[in-house]
Amino acid sequence: MNKTWLEHYPAGVPADIDTTGCGSLVEMLDRSFERHAARTALRCLGSNFSYARIDRASRDFAAWLLSQPLARGDRVALMLPNLPAYAVAAVGTLRAGMVVVNVNPLAAPHELEHQLRDCGARVVVVLEHQTTALQAVIEGLPLRHVLLAAAGDLHGAVKGRLLDHFARRRHRPPPHAGLPGALAFAAALAAGHRLPFDAPPVGPDDIALLQYTGGTTGPAKGVVLLHRNVVASLLQCQAWYAPALAGLAGDEPLLTVGALPLYHLFGFTQILLLGLHQGGCSLLIPDPRDLQALLKALRGRRVHSFPGVNALFAAVARHPDAGLVDWSALRLAVGGGMAVQAATAKLWLARTGCAISESYGLSEAGALVSCTPVGQPGWDGSIGLPLPGVELRLLADDGADAAPGMPGEIAIRGPQLMAGYWQRPELSARAITADGFFRTGDIGLLDERGRLRIVDRRHALIPVAGLQVWPNEVEGLVGTLAGVRECAAVGVCDAQAGEGLKLVVVRSDPTLTEAEVHAFCAAQLPGHKRPRLVEFRDELPRTAAGRLLRRDLRDAWR
Repeated sequence: MNKTWLEHYPAGVPADIDTTGCGSLVEMLDRSFERHAARTALRCLGSNFSYARIDRASRDFAAWLLSQPLARGDRVALMLPNLPAYAVAAVGTLRAGMVVVNVNPLAAPHELEHQLRDCGARVVVVLEHQTTALQAVIEGLPLRHVLLAAAGDLHGAVKGRLLDHFARRRHRPPPHAGLPGALAFAAALAAGHRLPFDAPPVGPDDIALLQYTGGTTGPAKGVVLLHRNVVASLLQCQAWYAPALAGLAGDEPLLTVGALPLYHLFGFTQILLLGLHQGGCSLLIPDPRDLQALLKALRGRRVHSFPGVNALFAAVARHPDAGLVDWSALRLAVGGGMAVQAATAKLWLARTGCAISESYGLSEAGALVSCTPVGQPGWDGSIGLPLPGVELRLLADDGADAAPGMPGEIAIRGPQLMAGYWQRPELSARAITADGFFRTGDIGLLDERGRLRIVDRRHALIPVAGLQVWPNEVEGLVGTLAGVRECAAVGVCDAQAGEGLKLVVVRSDPTLTEAEVHAFCAAQLPGHKRPRLVEFRDELPRTAAGRLLRRDLRDAWR
């Protein structure tokens, strides 16, 4: 394999990573807890949480789990926003030799039921005022324990009561009559604190995580990530980010903005796990939709790393309070989930002085596959170079390598690649080739510098008059029109007009008209790529991780 991208690696970034020094994610975390005990691991809602405290609390939770009628490898579902309780529950589950299953706390009942039933979760940890969906579907599920976390858990008695009181007044949780036998998460920690913790052996081939895909094209599938897969992903990212983070003073540990949801793999790895591994501090933001509160939390702090998605970067950069934040220490802004748009990248750079490094990743690949070099002067529209240890091929329709310079389906192989889909051997066999390459379904193109560009998703292709239209091409062009904040193209069909293109636009200028959009497209695009319909909306439908839900746009038309 001709890894042309290695010739363009930043200085000091290795071609591969060495995972032999760390047998599991638990071993990696144990080292950090011992090495950085006095440091602050998390900040949230005005409180600081040291490594020693997260260490102790997660051991307590692990001890409680091991005291229950549960088995090694049992699944523990975490249905929590970005709170210290999430970190404690996640680390404690891993330490108990059990499997973390991340669940969106705002999941619809049918989504929640599918995931909990599919993974066979034995324990679920849920925020006490976000139990409505669980109550609706709990009957018949294989759950043994429901633990109710509170906003004030781990914050201390006085502050914890104030936070809990505020949360209950704001959200008015329903009574928990539909959750018989539910136990407070704090009570489980207290019980575990009185128990000895006999750590079970956890090895590289044990399952660490079941991460359910977003379900943008069908029912969500459980991605099986082993401890060695997650360790490899963290080491890859650490090696890639090193040039930007080199030279941080020892008395100024890495401070990462934790606004992305931790229950999504991008947030789980880039914020919580990578922060803990590197001895840094994660500033947890429970509700990133409250931009004023987010920016208030950043005020007076020297932020070094800000993982985000296009919508978050754009919203923060546009907010007037962003000017009150000291961005001078920001060294790393990594975009994931969906493509970062040119207008967002330009606005973010002007506001913060730190260019967005765009990444490409999938749950099946343990988070990231490629990323543009960190510390670069600007944004180039690519998704960068494959990370250390990643092998990449572009496949033609017949499964052979695409001709040089031609687009093809991105197929990847590497130590971070999943073991397969949970209890779906046939689907796993179709997704992973005989020689171990995962077929992503994304169509990409490699340039002469080894940089990868996404053409589009294979399933997103829009047939028009016998020709094929890539939505990304249309969206990228229309996104440059003044007055367009973001847009999405989908295929529509009716009996009279046949297949066509519909463009959904979110305006930054409310005076922008359909006629102006049509005129712009007529001047820039060939006939079959021009939208037949233009619709204005206040926002585009997305998953919690920022991935566009094209099916919702198509379904709305039908």
